[in-house]
Amino acid sequence: MPEQKLRRPQKHHKPRPHKSGCFFWALLVFVILAIIGSIYIKDRYDAAKKTANKIYNASNITKARDVNAVLKEGKPVSILLMGTDTGALGRTFQGRTDTLMVVVLNPTKKTMTIVSIPRDAEVAVYGYEQYFPSKINSAYAYGGSATAIKTVQKYLNVPIDFYATVNMGGLENLVNAVGGVDVNPLLTFSYDNQSFTKGTTTHMNGTRALAYVRMRDDDPLGDYGRQARQRQVLTKLAFKSTKLVNLLNDGFLKTLTKQMTTDLTFNDLLYLGTKYRVATHHMKTYSLQGSTELIDSQDFEVVSTSEKQHITNILRKSLGLVHATTGSTLSSSNSINTTDSN
Repeated sequence: MPEQKLRRPQKHHKPRPHKSGCFFWALLVFVILAIIGSIYIKDRYDAAKKTANKIYNASNITKARDVNAVLKEGKPVSILLMGTDTGALGRTFQGRTDTLMVVVLNPTKKTMTIVSIPRDAEVAVYGYEQYFPSKINSAYAYGGSATAIKTVQKYLNVPIDFYATVNMGGLENLVNAVGGVDVNPLLTFSYDNQSFTKGTTTHMNGTRALAYVRMRDDDPLGDYGRQARQRQVLTKLAFKSTKLVNLLNDGFLKTLTKQMTTDLTFNDLLYLGTKYRVATHHMKTYSLQGSTELIDSQDFEVVSTSEKQHITNILRKSLGLVHATTGSTLSSSNSINTTDSN
C-alpha cells in the first residue's frame, strides 16, 4: 500500500547527471536468445516452450495497440524492462524496481533503442494520482506490471507493447548454471569476502560475480561504475548462455524460469527470434536526464518537459510513430497516440 500522503512539495535544486545502464537489457537479450536458440536445436523445442510458458505472466491490461498485429507485420516493438533486486536481498518481485528501461526493436532499421528512466523520476502513478509526487519505481509496487506499463506510457506518450521483469538477485545462480565466467576487473577492491585485482582476469563463480557487481561505495564512479561492472558480467553471461552445452542443459533452462517474468508468449518469442533478431545489430542508448530536488525530505529526479519531449521524440521515431507531445508529469489521464508515421 502507498505510504505517501498528498502534500505540497518544498523543493531545493541539486543537479545530477545520469548515464544509461545496460545490465538488464543484456539479461533480457540473453534470456530470449537462450530460449530461441533451444527452439532450433533438435529435441529442444519442447523444453524451450516449457521455459517460455513458465516465465509468462499476463499483464491483464488492454494494450495501447494491437501487439499481435505489430509482431506479425514486423513493425517496431517496445518492451518495458524492469529490474528488481530480489533473492540476494530477500525481497520479492512485488517490490520497487531498481531499473526501468524502454527497449525498442526496429527490424527494418536493424536498430535496438534503449532509454533508461531514472528510478526516482517524479511522476503521477497511474491510478494513484492522489499520492503525487511519487517515484516512478513505486508504480510496480503499487499495482504490478499493469500499473508500471500504464504509468510509463502515459508519462512519455509512448505505447508499451510488452514488459519483462528480471531478478538481479538470481545472477549468482545463472552464473553457476553456465559454469562461471571469466572477467577482467575494472578496478582493485575487496567486497563481501571476495578480492579483485584490476587488469587480472579471474574466473568467477556465482558468489564472486555477485560480489563484483554489487560493490558501489568504494567505486570512484559510484553507481555508474557498478553499472559498468554489471555490463561486463552480463556480456560474458550472454555469450556463454547461447553455447550449445548450455542450451542442452535442462538445469540452465530451469534457472531461467526462476529469474524472469514477461507477457511475451512462446509465439511472441518465435517472432522476436525470426523477424527481430536483426534489430540487435546496432544499439543506441539514451538516458532520461533530470535534476535532483528534495521534496518533503525525499530525493526526486525532476525531468523537464523539454527533456521528456526529447526522449519521447526518440522513442516514437524508433517505433515509426508520428510526432506527438510528451506525456504529463502531474497527471496520467492523457491518451496514448499510436498513429504510424506512414
